[in-house]
Amino acid sequence: MQRHKLHRVYGSQENRKENQQEQPDEDFSQEDNFLKDEAMLFGQNPPPEVASPTVETTDEQAEPPVNATIDIEELCNAKIADMRLRTAAEMENFKKRLAREHEEQMHYAAEKVLSDLLPTLDNLDLALQYGSKNDACKDLLQGVAMTQKLLLDAVAKHGLKPVGKEGDEFDPNVHEAVGFEEKPDYAPNSVARVLQHGYKLGERLLRPAKVMVRQ
Repeated sequence: MQRHKLHRVYGSQENRKENQQEQPDEDFSQEDNFLKDEAMLFGQNPPPEVASPTVETTDEQAEPPVNATIDIEELCNAKIADMRLRTAAEMENFKKRLAREHEEQMHYAAEKVLSDLLPTLDNLDLALQYGSKNDACKDLLQGVAMTQKLLLDAVAKHGLKPVGKEGDEFDPNVHEAVGFEEKPDYAPNSVARVLQHGYKLGERLLRPAKVMVRQ
Protein backbone atom coordinates (compact mmCIF):
# COMPACT_ATOMS: atom_id res chain seq x y z
CA MET A 1 0.00 0.00 0.00
CA GLN A 2 2.77 2.43 0.76
CA ARG A 3 4.55 1.69 -2.53
CA HIS A 4 1.36 2.29 -4.43
CA LYS A 5 0.81 5.64 -2.71
CA LEU A 6 4.37 6.72 -3.34
CA HIS A 7 4.03 5.77 -6.96
CA ARG A 8 0.91 7.85 -7.25
CA VAL A 9 2.63 10.82 -5.61
CA TYR A 10 5.65 10.53 -7.80
CA GLY A 11 3.44 10.17 -10.78
CA SER A 12 1.53 13.27 -9.88
CA GLN A 13 4.76 15.20 -9.45
CA GLU A 14 6.08 14.05 -12.82
CA ASN A 15 2.80 14.98 -14.44
CA ARG A 16 3.05 18.39 -12.86
CA LYS A 17 6.59 18.84 -14.21
CA GLU A 18 5.49 17.81 -17.66
CA ASN A 19 2.56 20.21 -17.51
CA GLN A 20 4.87 23.00 -16.40
CA GLN A 21 7.28 22.22 -19.26
CA GLU A 22 4.48 22.07 -21.77
CA GLN A 23 3.07 25.53 -20.82
CA PRO A 24 6.04 27.76 -19.99
CA ASP A 25 5.00 30.58 -22.31
CA GLU A 26 1.59 31.05 -20.71
CA ASP A 27 3.09 31.31 -17.23
CA PHE A 28 5.75 33.76 -18.35
CA SER A 29 3.23 35.88 -20.25
CA GLN A 30 0.92 35.96 -17.23
CA GLU A 31 3.85 36.99 -15.02
CA ASP A 32 4.90 39.72 -17.44
CA ASN A 33 1.36 41.09 -17.61
CA PHE A 34 1.18 41.08 -13.83
CA LEU A 35 4.48 43.01 -13.56
CA LYS A 36 3.31 45.56 -16.10
CA ASP A 37 0.00 46.11 -14.31
CA GLU A 38 1.74 46.42 -10.97
CA ALA A 39 4.28 48.93 -12.36
CA MET A 40 1.53 51.07 -13.89
CA LEU A 41 -0.39 50.96 -10.61
CA PHE A 42 2.56 52.45 -8.66
CA GLY A 43 3.33 55.07 -11.36
CA GLN A 44 6.45 53.38 -12.70
CA ASN A 45 7.41 52.77 -16.28
CA PRO A 46 6.69 49.27 -17.43
CA PRO A 47 9.65 47.03 -18.09
CA PRO A 48 11.00 47.34 -21.62
CA GLU A 49 9.66 44.89 -24.06
CA VAL A 50 11.87 42.71 -26.09
CA ALA A 51 12.75 44.55 -29.28
CA SER A 52 11.38 43.00 -32.37
CA PRO A 53 13.91 42.02 -35.00
CA THR A 54 14.81 44.91 -37.31
CA VAL A 55 13.71 44.70 -40.87
CA GLU A 56 16.41 45.48 -43.38
CA THR A 57 15.54 48.41 -45.64
CA THR A 58 15.43 47.72 -49.30
CA ASP A 59 17.03 49.89 -52.00
CA GLU A 60 13.68 51.49 -52.83
CA GLN A 61 13.24 52.67 -49.21
CA ALA A 62 16.85 53.96 -48.82
CA GLU A 63 17.05 55.97 -52.05
CA PRO A 64 15.05 59.25 -52.39
CA PRO A 65 12.27 59.45 -54.96
CA VAL A 66 13.28 60.13 -58.52
CA ASN A 67 11.04 63.22 -58.80
CA ALA A 68 12.64 64.82 -55.73
CA THR A 69 16.12 64.31 -57.20
CA ILE A 70 15.07 65.89 -60.50
CA ASP A 71 13.55 68.90 -58.70
CA ILE A 72 16.77 69.51 -56.74
CA GLU A 73 18.88 69.31 -59.89
CA GLU A 74 16.58 71.74 -61.74
CA LEU A 75 16.72 74.18 -58.81
CA CYS A 76 20.52 74.05 -58.70
CA ASN A 77 20.77 74.53 -62.47
CA ALA A 78 18.41 77.52 -62.30
CA LYS A 79 20.47 79.15 -59.53
CA ILE A 80 23.71 78.57 -61.44
CA ALA A 81 22.22 80.08 -64.61
CA ASP A 82 20.96 83.10 -62.67
CA MET A 83 24.38 83.64 -61.09
CA ARG A 84 26.03 83.35 -64.50
CA LEU A 85 23.71 85.99 -65.98
CA ARG A 86 24.23 88.34 -63.06
CA THR A 87 28.01 88.00 -63.27
CA ALA A 88 27.97 88.64 -67.03
CA ALA A 89 25.78 91.74 -66.59
CA GLU A 90 28.03 93.12 -63.84
CA MET A 91 31.11 92.52 -65.98
CA GLU A 92 29.50 94.29 -68.95
CA ASN A 93 28.56 97.27 -66.79
CA PHE A 94 32.08 97.37 -65.39
CA LYS A 95 33.55 97.46 -68.91
CA LYS A 96 31.20 100.26 -69.96
CA ARG A 97 32.05 102.28 -66.87
CA LEU A 98 35.78 101.86 -67.50
CA ALA A 99 35.37 102.91 -71.15
CA ARG A 100 33.32 105.97 -70.14
CA GLU A 101 35.83 107.02 -67.49
CA HIS A 102 38.70 106.53 -69.95
CA GLU A 103 36.92 108.63 -72.57
CA GLU A 104 36.25 111.42 -70.08
CA GLN A 105 39.83 111.31 -68.87
CA MET A 106 41.14 111.57 -72.43
CA HIS A 107 38.62 114.29 -73.29
CA TYR A 108 39.45 116.44 -70.27
CA ALA A 109 43.14 115.56 -70.05
CA ALA A 110 44.11 118.99 -71.50
CA GLU A 111 41.89 120.91 -69.07
CA LYS A 112 44.78 122.28 -67.00
CA VAL A 113 46.80 123.31 -70.07
CA LEU A 114 43.84 125.02 -71.71
CA SER A 115 42.96 126.78 -68.47
CA ASP A 116 46.48 128.22 -68.41
CA LEU A 117 45.97 129.60 -71.95
CA LEU A 118 42.87 131.63 -71.00
CA PRO A 119 44.82 134.71 -69.82
CA THR A 120 46.62 134.76 -73.19
CA LEU A 121 43.29 134.78 -75.00
CA ASP A 122 42.07 137.56 -72.70
CA ASN A 123 45.10 139.71 -73.53
CA LEU A 124 44.52 139.25 -77.23
CA ASP A 125 40.91 140.36 -76.78
CA LEU A 126 42.02 143.49 -74.90
CA ALA A 127 44.61 144.30 -77.57
CA LEU A 128 41.99 144.16 -80.31
CA GLN A 129 39.45 146.08 -78.24
CA TYR A 130 41.65 149.04 -77.32
CA GLY A 131 43.90 148.98 -80.41
CA SER A 132 40.95 149.46 -82.73
CA LYS A 133 40.54 152.99 -81.37
CA ASN A 134 43.93 154.03 -82.71
CA ASP A 135 44.40 154.22 -86.48
CA ALA A 136 48.18 153.86 -86.14
CA CYS A 137 47.77 150.33 -84.82
CA LYS A 138 45.61 149.15 -87.70
CA ASP A 139 48.34 147.05 -89.38
CA LEU A 140 49.46 145.63 -86.04
CA LEU A 141 45.91 144.69 -85.12
CA GLN A 142 45.63 142.55 -88.25
CA GLY A 143 48.52 140.40 -87.02
CA VAL A 144 46.99 140.19 -83.52
CA ALA A 145 43.64 139.13 -84.98
CA MET A 146 45.29 136.43 -87.08
CA THR A 147 47.20 135.17 -84.04
CA GLN A 148 44.00 135.07 -81.99
CA LYS A 149 42.18 133.15 -84.74
CA LEU A 150 44.96 130.57 -85.04
CA LEU A 151 45.03 130.06 -81.28
CA LEU A 152 41.26 129.71 -81.05
CA ASP A 153 41.27 127.17 -83.88
CA ALA A 154 44.01 125.17 -82.15
CA VAL A 155 42.22 125.01 -78.78
CA ALA A 156 38.89 124.28 -80.50
CA LYS A 157 40.35 120.97 -81.70
CA HIS A 158 40.67 119.97 -78.04
CA GLY A 159 37.07 120.97 -77.26
CA LEU A 160 37.60 124.52 -75.95
CA LYS A 161 35.09 127.11 -77.16
CA PRO A 162 34.23 130.66 -75.98
CA VAL A 163 30.84 131.51 -74.44
CA GLY A 164 29.23 134.92 -74.04
CA LYS A 165 28.20 137.12 -76.94
CA GLU A 166 26.36 140.42 -77.06
CA GLY A 167 22.66 140.03 -77.69
CA ASP A 168 22.43 136.52 -76.17
CA GLU A 169 19.83 135.89 -73.49
CA PHE A 170 21.31 136.06 -70.02
CA ASP A 171 21.98 132.57 -68.63
CA PRO A 172 23.26 132.37 -65.05
CA ASN A 173 24.78 128.97 -65.83
CA VAL A 174 27.35 130.47 -68.22
CA HIS A 175 27.15 134.24 -67.53
CA GLU A 176 28.28 136.27 -64.54
CA ALA A 177 26.41 139.59 -64.33
CA VAL A 178 28.68 142.45 -63.32
CA GLY A 179 26.17 145.28 -63.77
CA PHE A 180 23.35 146.72 -65.87
CA GLU A 181 23.58 148.76 -69.04
CA GLU A 182 20.88 150.32 -71.17
CA LYS A 183 20.94 149.41 -74.86
CA PRO A 184 17.72 149.94 -76.75
CA ASP A 185 18.83 147.66 -79.58
CA TYR A 186 18.81 144.56 -77.31
CA ALA A 187 15.88 142.81 -75.63
CA PRO A 188 15.43 143.01 -71.88
CA ASN A 189 17.40 140.51 -69.81
CA SER A 190 19.96 140.06 -72.56
CA VAL A 191 23.74 140.52 -72.67
CA ALA A 192 24.42 144.20 -73.43
CA ARG A 193 28.23 144.00 -73.36
CA VAL A 194 30.86 141.31 -72.80
CA LEU A 195 33.64 142.35 -70.45
CA GLN A 196 35.46 139.02 -70.42
CA HIS A 197 34.70 135.93 -72.49
CA GLY A 198 33.93 132.65 -70.80
CA TYR A 199 35.08 129.26 -72.02
CA LYS A 200 33.74 125.71 -71.96
CA LEU A 201 35.63 122.48 -72.46
CA GLY A 202 33.12 120.12 -74.00
CA GLU A 203 30.14 120.34 -71.65
CA ARG A 204 32.23 121.46 -68.69
CA LEU A 205 32.36 125.18 -67.89
CA LEU A 206 35.93 126.34 -67.24
CA ARG A 207 35.04 129.98 -66.62
CA PRO A 208 31.81 132.01 -66.86
CA ALA A 209 31.64 135.12 -69.02
CA LYS A 210 31.54 138.49 -67.24
CA VAL A 211 28.81 140.55 -68.86
CA MET A 212 26.65 143.64 -68.53
CA VAL A 213 22.92 142.92 -68.63
CA ARG A 214 20.25 145.04 -70.24
CA GLN A 215 17.35 145.69 -67.89
